[in-house]
Amino acid sequence: MSTLRTAFGDSAIMLRRNFRHTVRNPVTVFNAILFPVVMMLMFVYVFGGAFAVEGDYVDYAVPGLMVMAISYGLGATATSVSDDMSKGIINRFRTMDVSRGAVLTGHVVATTVRCLAADAVIAGVGLAMGFRPDAGFTDWLAAAGLVFLLAFGASWLTVAIGLAAKTVESAGMATVPLIMLPFLSSAFVPADTMGTGVRQFAEYQPFTPIIETLRGLLTGDPSGGDAIAAVAWCAGLAVLGYLWAVSTFRKRA
Repeated sequence: MSTLRTAFGDSAIMLRRNFRHTVRNPVTVFNAILFPVVMMLMFVYVFGGAFAVEGDYVDYAVPGLMVMAISYGLGATATSVSDDMSKGIINRFRTMDVSRGAVLTGHVVATTVRCLAADAVIAGVGLAMGFRPDAGFTDWLAAAGLVFLLAFGASWLTVAIGLAAKTVESAGMATVPLIMLPFLSSAFVPADTMGTGVRQFAEYQPFTPIIETLRGLLTGDPSGGDAIAAVAWCAGLAVLGYLWAVSTFRKRA
């Protein structure tokens, strides 16, 4: 059997393992999929009337909530990776001649799929709540691609964080900034309505151009400048996370 086929086979096994862990952990499912829906219901039905945005608030909020759904599912990945490292599972895999890359790839693919599933649920619930995007087929395709890039890049970064953490608890805490960043972006209110200092932070942090690009695509009015910045941030997160994860894994495994 070729090395490539072995790596793919090992990755598939690790992927199934991670999916089983996710299904058996109700907290992970709640945080990754159900809690973003709760946040959507709260922001649209409770707080939405207090925000001055153009058009219906649900149309404004859904793109931000899709990005937030990705960030909320990352903590479970970091703790799972850290748990694997601290309990010696990786060393057991090494004695079984399992491809090293498969361990990381399994976590990344499982997290990416979980994030995409959460966004599909958010989009579905949003449509049921009155979300009416004006996106054409090409816009939807581009939006799906952007969501995938963000989920993929954030997954690699989260795996790297889990590998670098000394304890499972610190791994979970280390992902808090990623979870909080969407709240300090244009996800729920326009950045230009924020106070000095917070507005500048919201405008130049990674999630704002991603959210604005996604919002533009779903409304049928994509912005070239935001799109370039959004793709650059997603690619940067993926490259940084991959290099950091591989380097740390080689040192610790």
